[in-house]
Amino acid sequence: QLQLVESGGGLVQSGGSLRLSCEASGDTLEYHSVGWFRQAPGQEREFVAGVSWSGGSTHYADSAKGRFTISRDNAKFTVYLQMNSLKPEDTAVYYCARARYNDVYDVPGEYDLWGQGTQVTVSS
Repeated sequence: QLQLVESGGGLVQSGGSLRLSCEASGDTLEYHSVGWFRQAPGQEREFVAGVSWSGGSTHYADSAKGRFTISRDNAKFTVYLQMNSLKPEDTAVYYCARARYNDVYDVPGEYDLWGQGTQVTVSS
């Protein structure tokens, strides 16, 4: 069964850090880019960061640049999102998703497999 499972969310104070993980079942992510998205209550799902299959190409939303780092370990079928200097406005449910192809897209419609999400809450 193809699936993505996120973990690593939680409650953290402003300025703190979290590392999210996205583990895939087997080779689900082989030759696919992966993206992280987030969705706050009452808001649309928005792109956060994406990484190509090799890890050689990454793309970040302006809100994530300089604070978040996306990476992947293909031997472990896992993609990570290291989040530093967290702010209250980063509070959201974070989702990882598999892109249809090996390009880094910033729109949800280009992703065909989603995890269930992990809650990140940043207190002020």
